[in-house]
Amino acid sequence: MSRSESRKRGKFITFEGIDGAGKSSHIAGAAALVRGRGLNVLTTREPGGTALGEKLRGLLLHEAMHLETEALLMFAARREHLAEVIEPALQRGDWVICDRFSDATYAYQSGGRGLDKAKLVQLEQWVHGHLQPDLTLLFDLPSSVASQRIAAQARDLDRFEQERAEFHERVRLAYLERAAAAPQRIRRIDANQARDRIKKLIQEALIEYCL
Repeated sequence: MSRSESRKRGKFITFEGIDGAGKSSHIAGAAALVRGRGLNVLTTREPGGTALGEKLRGLLLHEAMHLETEALLMFAARREHLAEVIEPALQRGDWVICDRFSDATYAYQSGGRGLDKAKLVQLEQWVHGHLQPDLTLLFDLPSSVASQRIAAQARDLDRFEQERAEFHERVRLAYLERAAAAPQRIRRIDANQARDRIKKLIQEALIEYCL
């Protein structure tokens, strides 16, 4: 890619955090901020984001399966997502804001479930060794608070949300480990505070890192 083409590439922003951290509710506001700067932005999610990815999402969230099958399906959905949605948008110069990406797989499948991290490193290198998010906003919340928020929601919970508190704490710690290893990319957001304050922190991070 030439230097001029590189300058035209869009930014890739991901939102991460344990279930109940509230990250998804802030994506629309972040997208509005980017659009307010005259930029095109696409919002999407993982697993999902494509017709195939949404079918795989249904299986991953609601069907019991072997741990390695779970990880492989996550990356299969991701490869389709990258090829059909994320990479074309970035090449057009659009911004992409994605609700979860590979950090979630490290946190849930390795941190939460105990899958050998080395296997995920191999899958990540194969599927998107050429591409990492420009900025990741990690919504950090004590797992006990997140569990209370999930329990208060009047809806059917998926099989990850139904996991015990110990699982969610392991996921949280894995996220924090990822953040410590990549401070130039991952910005921790304290999600245990007022919504307006969180919104302000998101705006500051986007402006500081990308806008």
